[in-house]
Amino acid sequence: MVETVKASDYTARDIQVLQGLEGVRRRPGMYVGSTDQKGLHHLVYEIVDNAVDEAMAGACTHVEIVIGKDNVVTVTDNGRGIPVDTHPQTGLSALETVMTTLHAGGKFGGKSYQVSGGLHGVGGSVVNALSSWERARVHRDGQVYQMEFRRGKKATELQVVGETDHTGTVISFLPDSEIFAALDYDFETLAERFRELAYLNKGLAIYFRDEREDKELTFYFEGGIASFVRHLNRARGTLHARPIYVLKQVNDTLVEMALQYNDGFSEVVFAFANCINTVDGGSHLTGFRAALTRGLNDYARRAGLLKDSEANLSGEDVREGLTAVVSVKIKEPQFEGQTKGKLGNPEVKAHVEAVVAEAIVQYLEENPTDARRIIDKCFTAAKAREAARKARDLVIRKSALEGGSLPGKLADCSEKDPARSELYLVEGDSAGGSAKQGRDRAFQAILPLRGKILNVEKASPEKMLSHEEIRNIITAVGTGIRENFDAARLRYHRIIIMTDADVDGSHIRTLLLTFFFREMRQLIEGGYVYIAQPPLYRVAQGKDEYYVYSEAERDATVKQLADKDKGKKAPRKVEIQRYKGLGEMNPEQLWHTTMDPQERTLLRVEVNDAIAADQIFITLMGDEVEPRKAFIERYATSVRNLDI
Repeated sequence: MVETVKASDYTARDIQVLQGLEGVRRRPGMYVGSTDQKGLHHLVYEIVDNAVDEAMAGACTHVEIVIGKDNVVTVTDNGRGIPVDTHPQTGLSALETVMTTLHAGGKFGGKSYQVSGGLHGVGGSVVNALSSWERARVHRDGQVYQMEFRRGKKATELQVVGETDHTGTVISFLPDSEIFAALDYDFETLAERFRELAYLNKGLAIYFRDEREDKELTFYFEGGIASFVRHLNRARGTLHARPIYVLKQVNDTLVEMALQYNDGFSEVVFAFANCINTVDGGSHLTGFRAALTRGLNDYARRAGLLKDSEANLSGEDVREGLTAVVSVKIKEPQFEGQTKGKLGNPEVKAHVEAVVAEAIVQYLEENPTDARRIIDKCFTAAKAREAARKARDLVIRKSALEGGSLPGKLADCSEKDPARSELYLVEGDSAGGSAKQGRDRAFQAILPLRGKILNVEKASPEKMLSHEEIRNIITAVGTGIRENFDAARLRYHRIIIMTDADVDGSHIRTLLLTFFFREMRQLIEGGYVYIAQPPLYRVAQGKDEYYVYSEAERDATVKQLADKDKGKKAPRKVEIQRYKGLGEMNPEQLWHTTMDPQERTLLRVEVNDAIAADQIFITLMGDEVEPRKAFIERYATSVRNLDI
């Protein structure tokens, strides 16, 4: 029985008002996204971004980040130093106000910061609230000021602790173990972000040291995002040695752009606004794409490479094999969404389009040999795209003649609701047969894959669409690819890659992930792609059997069974079976270990950093051998379950 609550029982006394930064501690996910490693890294980024804002204001040339052995993070910059005089509104020092008050900062009025990444004035105070302690040391006006805090609250008064001959801010903090489950920073992830910031702020030196692992790196790029593009293309064959680069101010918008073509087929374009990676694009990206298409068509017409009777090159044609970075810095950015994923300022489109179109035409006219290579690449892309369209139309017509049927190898499920359906992409016909017999036909579909699918990183769209296994995947998933992708047509909300636990299985898994990342990235971003975790071993003793997923788990299980039999006159024999392939399991074992939702383990594929992901795929699946060799040598010691 539900007890009736009278309206009179709910009064003003029931409204709780959280004071100071208590709301941040109660709901940390609202401010840093999560309380796992991502959230931990977010704290570091918030303080570093404040230092970079000083650099964008022209007041800072050096930022130093140190992670101590005790997990204390210290960020030092040589900017102007946080003001320490009394704030007229709060009656507190500006330093205390910034560190203890949400929405307090120097980025609202536009006087102190013409350009900044932080807009809401929450970074410093949020880090303070989520740290067990924080210390701020300010070098300013010839003196060193210091103040300490505990879990967002003042622990000491502002005091002068010395004299100085320079300016800057030093922030040290220890993330609160009451908030974060583990203080486990990842050096590589942090380093990638700091490298990115150095590219986006040419002339800024960023030094990063991790005393826990005795690692250190310094990032400094005079070339700015032109160096960034070279870095992105380092494992690709480029069509022109020098990126097309421009840096120009238009009204209140500073536009910086660099692009370089390569001999691949993927488009790799990253757009930034005030150093924030706008993963969903926006007005600056729209302006760039319009300028690129217009600039190349205008030049091709004037140079006689494109005849009057011929149609213009399309946007897709001019973006194949393109690597580009577009960065704008503006006074009042208007971001759409809490994650700042899309730039909304309409005036920026026109500013970027004008600057980029002029720069492209100028470069092509001054470098006719490079221009010819680029235009020829676009013509080849146009022909290939037309051939791919015909191949796609042929597939559609063939499907229509066959009654709109799905691939013959697909064993579909009876469930028609995509949210309740899942598709297993299974390595090999043998394992596919076991999966078909062991599955739950109500909601699990099986598509066996014969051999290794095509490496789409090195294949043209036409060649990709002529590959039978890829066509089967596209048809089974239902969404289409690239510009024709339509999430509403997705037939399964779980697409599960299930391969053998050996080298060939790892290769097939990487080929499939490359395909999804390049052709259906929205599936990964939407959280629809998973990796199955079949067991490595079956450990049996008498009638008891255990399935384990690592060598360590195998050894622990064997020890546990041996301890259990201690003291017996005839200890039972322990049998260990190594599964090198899914086909070695019978249907019941495959269901129990890998497919049963009550027992299985699935890894969801996520892209936390599109730039890093792009580099991994081109390194592992591209033509260049040396970068791949260097990658393998670098990470060989951290690879698990390698079977050779």
